[in-house]
Amino acid sequence: MSFSREQLESYRDTTVPDLLGPGLKLLFVGINPGLWTAAVQAHFARRGNRFYPALYRSGLTDRLIDASAGYAEADRQHLIDRGLGISNMAHRTTARADELRPEELLEGARRLDDLVARARPKVVAFLGITAYRVAFAAPKAKIGRQPEKLHDADVWVAPNPSGLNAHTQLPELAEAFRRLGVAAGISGSRT
Repeated sequence: MSFSREQLESYRDTTVPDLLGPGLKLLFVGINPGLWTAAVQAHFARRGNRFYPALYRSGLTDRLIDASAGYAEADRQHLIDRGLGISNMAHRTTARADELRPEELLEGARRLDDLVARARPKVVAFLGITAYRVAFAAPKAKIGRQPEKLHDADVWVAPNPSGLNAHTQLPELAEAFRRLGVAAGISGSRT
């Protein structure tokens, strides 16, 4: 599947629904959907994003999911059955996260508060330290478990899985995801 630049641009400012199901244990929160993600309506869908390879290497999934053409129903259901969910801090689709205004991240934090109150995950994992710092007015936050909770959920910040994040390599990202799985009580997390 491929899209022209013009086709991708047509998805700017659209949204992608959250991936949530019953028995949610671990809610991953991205910064916002990218254009490719909006085009195929599947989170972290752009080739080069390391989200699904890290999930697989961490043991949180038993297969490598390829969402680049959208979710196969079996893959979507596998994520839900494993207790995994995906949302975003801001729902507006952009080409790059730095196109978001700080107010959008602050509003996203309020919306996530409501979502977590309803969905009751054990762990909420924010993927991207800079966006987390802005959204939660926590300028000194560091990667890892945070001291505060969101309702009863433990709050963690993990590296952004975007291929643009050269600071974190796939093995390091997979290990961070493995720790999230252990904290959420998801069995099968590889050691």
